[in-house]
Amino acid sequence: MRLRQPCVYMLASGRNGTLYVGVTSDLIRRVWQHRGGFIAGFTERYSVKDLVWYELHDTLESAIKREKSLKRWRRKWKLELIENTNPYWHDLYHTLL
Repeated sequence: MRLRQPCVYMLASGRNGTLYVGVTSDLIRRVWQHRGGFIAGFTERYSVKDLVWYELHDTLESAIKREKSLKRWRRKWKLELIENTNPYWHDLYHTLL
């Protein structure tokens, strides 16, 4: 993974827990911010800190488009997307380092 690569990501509070969909150009930094509670709001309030899925993009525009699409998805579809690549809901943050 390049240091700065546009991507869409999903965080979870645990297996089948609360989900958060986001977009960033620096996944490592952004997840670190969520995990450390440096970002006030939804992820801090609901303790959504585990990186369970991400998808790399060539441009920020395509990542934003995908994020908006995923936010409209049904929860069931999001769970299936996660489980296709991460069936045990492992926290993928450490695989990025």
